[in-house]
Amino acid sequence: MDKLKGTGVAIITPFTADGEVDYIGLEKVTEHLISGGCNYIVMLGTTGETATLNNDEKQQVVATIKRVNNKRVPLVIGIGGNNTREVVATINAFDFTDIDALLSVSPYYNKPNQKGIIAHYTAIADASPRPIILYNVPGRTGSNMTAATTLKLAEHTNIIGMKEASGNMEQCMTIIKNKPANFLVLSGDDALTLPLLAAGMDGVISVIAHAYPTDFSAMVNFGLKGDFDAARKLHYRILDSAITIFADGSPSGIKIMLEQMGICGSTVRLPLYPVNDEVKAQLIELVKKY
Repeated sequence: MDKLKGTGVAIITPFTADGEVDYIGLEKVTEHLISGGCNYIVMLGTTGETATLNNDEKQQVVATIKRVNNKRVPLVIGIGGNNTREVVATINAFDFTDIDALLSVSPYYNKPNQKGIIAHYTAIADASPRPIILYNVPGRTGSNMTAATTLKLAEHTNIIGMKEASGNMEQCMTIIKNKPANFLVLSGDDALTLPLLAAGMDGVISVIAHAYPTDFSAMVNFGLKGDFDAARKLHYRILDSAITIFADGSPSGIKIMLEQMGICGSTVRLPLYPVNDEVKAQLIELVKKY
């Protein structure tokens, strides 16, 4: 799945001031990412505030992105949850036309043990007509998928990669060292992407690339080619923004930057809330300086 190397973006869902999905804004964001050089788009992920979308909105979001994309870049769909039967049922009912892969988060809240995580993903991979990318994000799920668990799941023929957002460099490197040759390891931490590329990762599924798609994608490409002098310059140019967008909640932070750039508004849906005034001022200043 070489087409899923490089820079993927977990796309936001813009909202109007009254909290409805802003499909015109979504069109603008989608075009901004594609024309900016991002390699693929991940739809209905955490950054898209998918937990707050109803089924009709989810369908419209996917249809809008597909239409604007017009098959220019690969598309990945987020389908996950903490009810394995429900996730499998969602997969069985989903129209995967023009979808290249499925990103599925490790079960949250229930806090399954590692055998439970393996059984959960095995059921999903067995059911899915598209290849699976695992997603480990302990800060959101309340449990960590260990390197041993990831490597065991990597043996499944329909599991092709992992978005690793544990922030644990030793765990990441253990996976990279021992993974099958055709298994993708993707960064889930924007600020750590360059050092993880140096360690052998295959790319990133990013949030900060919304603001700087061209430069962030270039940084990733330089890193993949081994040109770390060029990559490092872009990394440090972007680093403050990549940290600050998460300082008071995501995607509230990146939406402030996109609003400042005139691409879409900054509204989020409850229970998310706008960033505080201090972080907002920092983000606006970062956009101006850039």
